[in-house]
Amino acid sequence: MAGRAWSTAVAVVLAGTVGACGTVSERRDDVRAAAAAFETALGESAYDRMCAALAPGTREELEQSAGTPCAEALSEESLPAGGDVRGTDVYGNQARAVLAGDTLFLSHFTTGWKVVAAGCRQRPHLPYRCQIKSG
Repeated sequence: MAGRAWSTAVAVVLAGTVGACGTVSERRDDVRAAAAAFETALGESAYDRMCAALAPGTREELEQSAGTPCAEALSEESLPAGGDVRGTDVYGNQARAVLAGDTLFLSHFTTGWKVVAAGCRQRPHLPYRCQIKSG
């Protein structure tokens, strides 16, 4: 992926984070675990767990745009099955997790890594287009 597309996606999608701790390897492992937990919850239709894994702004945006509570809104989203995490990129407080069938963007909060965008598809020379994202 072109560096410009990644930095544009980060600027558009990610906001409101606090400092991340740990080595790069530890942060990658934490991002991988957060992405896998989100994917497991999706596969089990555990929408409450998925909502808990979302960043506060993303959850709020989802509820406002759907006009329903988070779990109900997620059940109607038809997010793609992401499958296994194939790779992660961590840049400070932001991260991208590339899964077999989806891309997630995450940010680090005091409560850990949270999903700020899901159902993301790469577009040539443009930022990712994501089904669920923060405004």
